[in-house]
Amino acid sequence: MADKEEPRPFHDRCACFDQRGDRQPERVGFHGELQDTAAPGWVRLLRLIDEADADGREEFAPLRDMSAEHRRQIVTLPPTIARLTRVKHLLLYGSDLVRIPPEIGDMASLEEFTPYTSYRLHWFPYELTRCANLRQSTVSTRALYGNFKTRPPFPELKQNRKGFTYSELDPGEWGATSIRTCSVCAGPIPATGPHQVWISKGVATDVLPLLVNACSESCVEALPEPAGGHVPTVHRGGPDAPRPEAGL
Repeated sequence: MADKEEPRPFHDRCACFDQRGDRQPERVGFHGELQDTAAPGWVRLLRLIDEADADGREEFAPLRDMSAEHRRQIVTLPPTIARLTRVKHLLLYGSDLVRIPPEIGDMASLEEFTPYTSYRLHWFPYELTRCANLRQSTVSTRALYGNFKTRPPFPELKQNRKGFTYSELDPGEWGATSIRTCSVCAGPIPATGPHQVWISKGVATDVLPLLVNACSESCVEALPEPAGGHVPTVHRGGPDAPRPEAGL
């Protein structure tokens, strides 16, 4: 009689850092998973976005009616979420996402953002701050880089790397597969690549680690003050980045 297979857990596991304790690694990196655009879960997500755009719904909860296997197939959201300008609540509870695309900043009506228990989602794009109506968020804080509970480090960002091509980037290096516009002014990214920095900033009801892809140092200098009790400056991550004391 063959051994019975163990059931797969609800989430794929993440070992980037210790989300429950305070023994953190010296270095961490971005998740490097690429989105399989032929996966059934991804195809269904694209269809659900088309439906939400067509009917103008105010809540978008695409994972609610998906199987666990289909949810696991989705590691990011497609740029077409920019079309969901009437959605007020984006519900991504229990996702296996590892990154959110900057197009979330085009969801002009967004008031509530719920990626709770998305334990592989450690950071967010700075473009999220463009959602001027966003007032409520529910995030699993211990999963975030630099969170105030366990203070894990941030991935190190390197500037003006050779071979920048705007698209087909390694997300394990850049945090994205494509970077074309500035997170701050929305202008084009120069041929030398973005000026990447981290900032911890209050967004809705949480302080989030935000990745900035700026077109110039002047756009970096235009960033607001970071949130109190977190890293007090914009920074480029890595073991040499400043870290506040554990706890508040």
